[in-house]
Amino acid sequence: MIYITGDTHAEFSRFSARNFPEQKDMTKEDYVIICGDFGGVWDNSKAECHWLDWLNDKPFTALFVDGNHENFDLLAKLPVQGWNGGKVRFIRDSVIQLMRGQVFTISGKRLFTMGGASSHDIDDGILEPADPDFKSKKKRLDKRNAMYRINHISWWKEELPNDAEYAEARNNLAACEWKVDCIVSHCCPISIANMLGSGAYKADRLTEFLHEVSERCEFRQWYFGHYHDNRVLMERYCLLYEQIIPLSALC
Repeated sequence: MIYITGDTHAEFSRFSARNFPEQKDMTKEDYVIICGDFGGVWDNSKAECHWLDWLNDKPFTALFVDGNHENFDLLAKLPVQGWNGGKVRFIRDSVIQLMRGQVFTISGKRLFTMGGASSHDIDDGILEPADPDFKSKKKRLDKRNAMYRINHISWWKEELPNDAEYAEARNNLAACEWKVDCIVSHCCPISIANMLGSGAYKADRLTEFLHEVSERCEFRQWYFGHYHDNRVLMERYCLLYEQIIPLSALC
């Protein structure tokens, strides 16, 4: 079995036995995929380690693509390994990051994964901790409830893929003749984002790349998070937030 859900932001209560009773019939050979903003690798705190262990003890294996709200410094310290045809990082034995631009075969399904997204909550800028005026700037921003983040503390430039990741994505898709069963990402093609926000969401290199994938790739379903809603668009694009749903039989 493969289930899929949206952003967790390190809040995993949806996976309790009460909220997700389907797990009683699952094993470690069954999977739950999180569409980005996993958030469970953030500060190495005792509380964080407790919840990662709790998730690891679940009967299923948890998989996730990265979103924009991840601590990329901590993720980068973990070794990259091969798993089911693609590159991963093991957070725990059964908590696994599916890296960008990979094609995996999971339970007989071919999945293309592409994490990352542009943050929507940085309209008032990114603060640098080394700035001599950091404290005063932060105080002023906090006073007016501004939308800002702090470099390497709550924001990382790695939220968007780099050139090598785009190249690897295209190479891996070419190797399977641009044919997969489903696509899992955090954000979505700009054409779909425009439907969600009536033009409010700005295009960037990643949403344009995902649009290219939507045009070139043969796929049955596309699952993504990021926009904090649960909707199906154009039959094949499934936006997820709190819901946990089975991977469509179409896949």
